[in-house]
Amino acid sequence: MSGLPSGGVVPELFHGLFDDAAVFPPGNLPVAEAVPAHRVHRAAWYAEAVGPLLCGAGRLGELAAAVDAAAGTSAGVGGSALRIGLVLPGGSAELAQALAAAAPFELAGVELATRDAAEAVAELDRLLPPDVPAAVELPRELLHGDDLDAVLDVLVDSPYRAKFRTGGLVAEAFPDEAELAAFLAGCAQRGLPYKCTAGLHNAVRHTDPETGFEHHGFLNVLLAAQETDPAAAAEVLAERDGEALAKAVRALTDRQVTVIRNSFTAFGTCSIAEPLGDLAVLGLLSSPTPPHQEDR
Repeated sequence: MSGLPSGGVVPELFHGLFDDAAVFPPGNLPVAEAVPAHRVHRAAWYAEAVGPLLCGAGRLGELAAAVDAAAGTSAGVGGSALRIGLVLPGGSAELAQALAAAAPFELAGVELATRDAAEAVAELDRLLPPDVPAAVELPRELLHGDDLDAVLDVLVDSPYRAKFRTGGLVAEAFPDEAELAAFLAGCAQRGLPYKCTAGLHNAVRHTDPETGFEHHGFLNVLLAAQETDPAAAAEVLAERDGEALAKAVRALTDRQVTVIRNSFTAFGTCSIAEPLGDLAVLGLLSSPTPPHQEDR
């Protein structure tokens, strides 16, 4: 990136990268706490890095009540419409009712889980307002070999992104480098944008010392997003040296940043603080320098 911006400026590489999944596992923050916390993120110096608050279709009533409760308080921060990402684990059968329930909010996007990409695309075409983006997630067991190619081909002919699950609450929920690399390279070959979710709240690939789970790093994924060769993508995903990844990030050209972010658009994280903290440790992001106070 030919150097990094000064303190308090969020580099383009990280703009809108961190969707706020605070209410989802393993964070499980109560909705009544997640709303004011998200408002704080949206008012902070790092707001450009923060995407919408993600909410499942079944919790929209709870979310509306939390917004009403916060209105007029300091936690409400101005009372502007809450920008949300609507998550539909039940697939397109939930879509019409969820869109109606989401009317009080600013709808930043829809994430729809399905086992049939073509059916999901058809329902999104039929029901989704044209100005609302969407991402389609299929189970990982349906994203191998020819099946992966078939799904990506369906989505590349649509206006929708792909969505890939990169973690969860059990070891089996975490794809290895080869599996994730096949997805990333397949999307890169087609110019198909995607988002990821789960397990990516740290910058660098690592083994969790408590669970033993193998976590991908979001910097690894960002750098691998420009690779059209699965083997090259897998090599980047396997890197565990944070300083090496940070050096590679600093060397990115503006064009590479554009290519990367046109591909890897965002990921859901139950913590906004953790990814920001990792970037700070690696020297890729810094808070504003406090103003000098006059002697009293």
